[in-house]
Order: sequence, then C-alpha cells, then structure tokens
Amino acid sequence: MTKTFGATSTTDEVLEGVNLKGKRVLVTGVSAGLGVETARALVAHGAEVVGAARDLTKAKAATAGVRVASKNGGGFELVKLDLASLDSVRICADALVDDGKPFDLVICNAGVMATPFGKTADGFETQFGTNHLGHFVLVNRVASLMKPGARLVNLSSAGHRYSDVDLDDPNFERTPYDPWAAYGRSKTANVLFAIEFDRRHRGESIRATAVHPGGIQTELSRHLTPEATKALIDRINAATRAAGEPDFKFKSIPQGAATSVWAGAVAAADDVGGRYCEDCHVAEIEPNPAKRAGVKPYAVNPEAAKALWAKSEDMVGERF
Repeated sequence: MTKTFGATSTTDEVLEGVNLKGKRVLVTGVSAGLGVETARALVAHGAEVVGAARDLTKAKAATAGVRVASKNGGGFELVKLDLASLDSVRICADALVDDGKPFDLVICNAGVMATPFGKTADGFETQFGTNHLGHFVLVNRVASLMKPGARLVNLSSAGHRYSDVDLDDPNFERTPYDPWAAYGRSKTANVLFAIEFDRRHRGESIRATAVHPGGIQTELSRHLTPEATKALIDRINAATRAAGEPDFKFKSIPQGAATSVWAGAVAAADDVGGRYCEDCHVAEIEPNPAKRAGVKPYAVNPEAAKALWAKSEDMVGERF
C-alpha cells in the first residue's frame, strides 16, 4: 500500500525504507537550513550527494552532520557555486561535466528572499538573477549528466502568488522595486522553468517538478526583522481567515525538506513531472488569491513557461 504523507511529514518519515545506494544527487544551497537537511537525509539513505555552496568554509561547518550520516553507505562532497555570478555557475557546471559522473536527481534548493534592491554580478535583479537565472544556467549546463529516470526539483514557494513574472521588465528598470514582488517573480519563474524543462526532457525519461517547502524559520528570512515577519504572518492570516482557512504554522526544517525528497525520490515520476507540489502531494490549481494552498494558474501556464525560457536565454546569452 502506498504511504500517504502530509504537511507534518519529515524527511526521515518520507524516506523510510527507501534505499538510495548508487544514486547521485546535486543539491544547491547546502550551507544552512533546508539544503543541509536535504543532503543529510539523502546521504543517510545511501545517496552520493554533491553539495553546492557559495561559502565553502561555512558549508563545511554546517554539513558536519551530513558526513556523520554518510557512514551508512552514502557519500558527500562540496563544490563552490555562487548563483549570483554566471562565471561561478559556469565554472561549477563545467567542472561537473568534465568529471563526467551522472546525476539521478538535481535539487535547486538555494535562494534568497525579500532582499533590498540589488544586482547580481551580471547586472540582474538580485532575486530573479539568483533564484532563477543562476539555476537556469546551472541545470541546463549539467543536463547532459542527467540520465534516463533522473529528476529536477526546483524549490519554489507559496510566495509565487505575490506576482507573475514580468518579461518586459525583469530587472525593475521601469517598475518601482518591491522586495516581495521580486521574490514572487523569482518563485513563479522556478515553477515555469520546471514545467518547460519537463516538457523538453520527458521524452528522455527525465522529469522536472517544483515544490513549496512550507514556511520554515531559516536563514532565508535574514532580511526580515521580527516585526516584518510578524506583519507578514498577520497579513497571511487575515486573508486566510477570510477564506475560512486555518492560521499559518511554521514547519520544522525536517518537515520543510520532506517535500523535496518526496518529489525527488519517492513519488511516481509521472505524478509529479511538470507539476507543483506542496506538503508531500501534488497541488491543485487555485485561482482564488485568498487561498494559501495550491498553485496559481499563471505559474503553470505552458506558454508562459516557453516565453520565460526564451527570455532567460536572451538574458544569459546562451541557447539550451
């Protein structure tokens, strides 16, 4: 009988009885929070994990527990990756390709949230450039290493409902900057990228999905003061109460990482391919902006996904 998981399921519960021996996984953002827990859970079940991080000193300290978990047969190594620099992304990707070892799973976990206005090394708005374009180049450059049966998992967020992508002004050159609108654009882009990657590669039995991990107190919220966090939760609860939904609850880090490992290693590929998942299940399309659960229609629009891909290629100067 297939086990049913939900919002409170943890990584260890989701992976109970799952043997990942011989599987190789790339996880970005392994210097804190969800990335560390995702790597730990996968390694503990036998996977060989390549963890990518901008600050290798910080990542080495943060992943000490991952190395302890590897005594169960898995393995772990670190590679340097700064998603806010396409030079760094290309160097990382090229080194992985030169190494020639295939991947069974790629989890694009790294990201930033609600940052002050800024630009990446290549002049892109920080959140769109880091969360989407950096991963867009990385994944497409290592796609040749993804063997049949492999999966891509993009970490999106319920924050995608703050805004659709703006392909006419992705860098806020004409639009007044709002940190949450920028975050929403980048998280919508994470979903659309997964949908178009899935369409392009499912003929090779390579599938892609996007996941919302839930609200978790991690370093992702480093740019928010306690007052700003409280105000955000109050706004969310006011909307969801009006819609007759329960109040927002934070997840633990193992609960937050559970949907990533579920979508990447447990769920049936055909169930999650080209879809958006949350709380360890495939989410429904939900047009009501007051509803906290579900995915907004614009984030799963296949034509928008194709348009984003083309725009992303133009912005990074590469064709995939």
